[in-house]
Amino acid sequence: MTITSFEELALAAPLKRALFEQNYATPSPIQAQAIPLLLEGRDLLGIAQTGTGKTAAFSLPILNALHQDPRPLRRKSARVLVLTPTRELATQISQSFATYGKHLRFKHTLVFGGVGKNPQIRAMQPGVDVLVACPGRLLDHLNEGDIDLSGVEYFVLDEVDRMLDMGFLRDVKKIVAALPRKRQSLFFSATLAPQIKDLAHSILENPASVSIAPEKTTAEKVAQKVCFIDKEAKQKLLLQHLEAQRNKGLTIIFSRTKHGANKLCKVINSHGFESEAIHGNRSQAQRDRTLAKFKKGSLPILVATDVAARGVDVKDVTLVINMDLPNEAEAYVHRIGRTGRAGAAGHAVSYCSPEEHEFFIDIEKLIAQRIPVDSSHPDHHEELASLHAQGRTSPLSTRDNGGKTRGGGGNRGRSRNSAHLGQRTRQPNQRNASGRSRRRSRA
Repeated sequence: MTITSFEELALAAPLKRALFEQNYATPSPIQAQAIPLLLEGRDLLGIAQTGTGKTAAFSLPILNALHQDPRPLRRKSARVLVLTPTRELATQISQSFATYGKHLRFKHTLVFGGVGKNPQIRAMQPGVDVLVACPGRLLDHLNEGDIDLSGVEYFVLDEVDRMLDMGFLRDVKKIVAALPRKRQSLFFSATLAPQIKDLAHSILENPASVSIAPEKTTAEKVAQKVCFIDKEAKQKLLLQHLEAQRNKGLTIIFSRTKHGANKLCKVINSHGFESEAIHGNRSQAQRDRTLAKFKKGSLPILVATDVAARGVDVKDVTLVINMDLPNEAEAYVHRIGRTGRAGAAGHAVSYCSPEEHEFFIDIEKLIAQRIPVDSSHPDHHEELASLHAQGRTSPLSTRDNGGKTRGGGGNRGRSRNSAHLGQRTRQPNQRNASGRSRRRSRA
């Protein structure tokens, strides 16, 4: 049976009332498919992109179960554990529980890094119904005896692909080992790579599967362009783009490093614009204040690193600028997905220097399309554009920013002597437990 209205779902009246107050009438595809299965108590493997409505897909049936089966809280424990990779995403999920459960009586709290532990310890002392947490800080609390997961009845592992990208696989396995065997488990990921599939099989018991293909890929929804340019000329071009963007909506600028984000803010602000940075070195309170200003529109420009921007969901972002190209093509899709949300128009411009050319080739390969070249700016790199058009790689292109190899050298990436794309050679990476070469960043 095709579900066309929330009224058709077997949800408690207080939940339907909250949905009505939010003007939610028609469930998204993942909500229509997942909620009936979860109401039956099934484990679920959900494959869905961010922005498909999966938070409501799991929070509504969980809140329904808590409402129908109220139980005394257990000290230091939670009935529901939602594990998610970043603080921003954790905050959004907690807010969704509060919104949908506004007419229910339940306790919920957040646990993540970047803030003091003591308030979290105090919040967990009497026990809660719903705990939304990031792996690093939650594992710290578990190791110190501040949190007990033996009472968890419902476990949600969200954004699993990103969780593994950030190096949390080992932490996730330790947390799962602390859960009771008898529970309902929900597993959500945008992709189902072999490592993710193996993790799902170790967590889920005879799961139902729901796979939602987006109507349009992020790359199709966002108007993209690339500027081939020497890295020394990027700042000048950025200021030109910001001037053209003035009073036309919100802008997110991506920097590959925290230091680069801070430095960029100083340059931008010294030229009469207003910007702030968001990255892992800023405290949670600072990040919350910056995001609040950005969402209200009082801060027009946000400079961000990849991890910090994962949970940024602001519908009025009209432009994304990739000051540095990411060294993983998947991150590009996540970046430009910050614009063009909720049906709005979105634009993304990327600055590609000769040193970053291989990253750009990987991006086009991933999204299976050519990104239009903007040659109208005065610092257009004609030689690089010509090489790219011929399917050749810049001889300066390396696997790290600025032409430097990581970890003290070692000829990673392509040889400077091979000019053709087909001749690129890659050396094996040193990988951590997540299968990525990136160092773990605790959320």
